[in-house]
Amino acid sequence: MNYAVTGSTGHFGKYAVPYLQKLVKPQDTVIALARNVEKAKRLYPKGVDVRPGTYEDSEQLIESLKGVDKLLLISSQPGAAMSRIDQHKNVVEAAKKAGVKFIAYTSFPHADTTEAPLAADHKTTESLINKSGIAHSFLRNNWYLEDELSFIEGTHNGEPFVYSAGDGQVGWAPEELYAQAAVTVLTNDQPKEIYEFTGPMHSYTDLADALQKVTGKQFEIASVSDDEFMANLRKYVPDQVDAMMTMIQKMIRNHNLEEETTDLPDVLQKPVPSLEEQIRALTETSTK
Repeated sequence: MNYAVTGSTGHFGKYAVPYLQKLVKPQDTVIALARNVEKAKRLYPKGVDVRPGTYEDSEQLIESLKGVDKLLLISSQPGAAMSRIDQHKNVVEAAKKAGVKFIAYTSFPHADTTEAPLAADHKTTESLINKSGIAHSFLRNNWYLEDELSFIEGTHNGEPFVYSAGDGQVGWAPEELYAQAAVTVLTNDQPKEIYEFTGPMHSYTDLADALQKVTGKQFEIASVSDDEFMANLRKYVPDQVDAMMTMIQKMIRNHNLEEETTDLPDVLQKPVPSLEEQIRALTETSTK
């Protein structure tokens, strides 16, 4: 069996590829597709077949996917010269032409029904995969705790904890666990078609409380309007970033990430760490 991972040098890919090596049988092949092949070879010097895999190059993708049985398609980053939908379309079409038998795709919570703007590309990609006729699993990942690193680092430096998400809840979990779950599904003989992966639901108030407990620091906690949130962000981040972060706060306030599912712990066969445990591990990692 040959397994391939796109975006193998990104954050998610760097968790997925080594874990895939642990799960597969000795005679199986792990293939890392990468835009920067030399970087991938430095990351994976042993036991991994590194191949070029630029999302924008459809012919290259067809060649690199030849002989691949199962593919983990890690969604690309938005904002590139080629749209994310077109990038994903290239991968899906190349997979079909190359004879890939199964695709696991990292998607968005309830991508087929949600009105969240960030879900649009994922909804379209799921549709492309459905139409391709390739067997698949949609891995609808909730939210990575790493996405809140600016909040965590800010309070560590004595800044106030400012948010505009109201009482909206999020299913935070470490990115590494989402990657491990994705690889577990990829190697499963009978995977489900849809997985709603999430950690336990928590609000930003819960996040602030957990931060205070873990760090022992007291800081101001302020629930504000979107305009006030964006104004505060402009002290630290570029304009485009503050707009995106504010849009995410609005999405969470609208309860777009709230869900009840045990898919993540079920697939991992272990409970998701508590929010305090997650924060402690993340702060220890970020300070090394």
